[in-house]
Amino acid sequence: MLYDYNASRAGQVAIDYLGGYDGYIHMDGYAGYHKTQATLVGCWGHARRYFTDAQKAMGKHKSGKTDWALNHIQKLYRVETLIKGKTPDERYRIRQEKSLPLLAEFKTWLIKSKEQIINQNDLSAAIQYCLNQWEKLQRYTLDGRLSIDNNRAERGIKPFVMGRKAWMFSQTANASAVLYSIVDTAKANGLSPYNYITYLLEQFSQPEQDIERLIPWNVDLG
Repeated sequence: MLYDYNASRAGQVAIDYLGGYDGYIHMDGYAGYHKTQATLVGCWGHARRYFTDAQKAMGKHKSGKTDWALNHIQKLYRVETLIKGKTPDERYRIRQEKSLPLLAEFKTWLIKSKEQIINQNDLSAAIQYCLNQWEKLQRYTLDGRLSIDNNRAERGIKPFVMGRKAWMFSQTANASAVLYSIVDTAKANGLSPYNYITYLLEQFSQPEQDIERLIPWNVDLG
């Protein structure tokens, strides 16, 4: 679980960080990733959020279109609930059978709805987002190892995002990223973050330590 901090949102940051990586990346609509060699996979969590925001903005003047979109996206997520715990091959097969028809129906609705909406409002923005991201939004169906969204990363970054106002004038953002990486990696491997950090500090305090010894394969840190 790796966090990296950079003060810039320039696309070059992603290029330098990924260093020629050409595998999959689950992502939001950030344009910087398009400059990398990675295969980009869209996030239905972000797409759904656009329609949720549009529904809230309408208040009492709710549109049946936002309800239809949210209900249809929920159908896609029901498929994901169905395949939870199954092998990548099974996930791929079921998505081909159940998700692809839903996606085709949704795209047809997006195109038709865009033509019907005249005013540039939150709903039109939600529709346009989906159309702009469509190739990436349907890519998760091409490989059973992929997820329908990048909510796992969103959950991981949430504590950092929530605290950023308090750290606005902090000069330790890079150190915070390193600390978050250590803590979340420990959690992901079933270790106690406190015990793991204590272990690392004890090892660093000893002179001429071999860095490989810091990997505690045979140490009980639970």
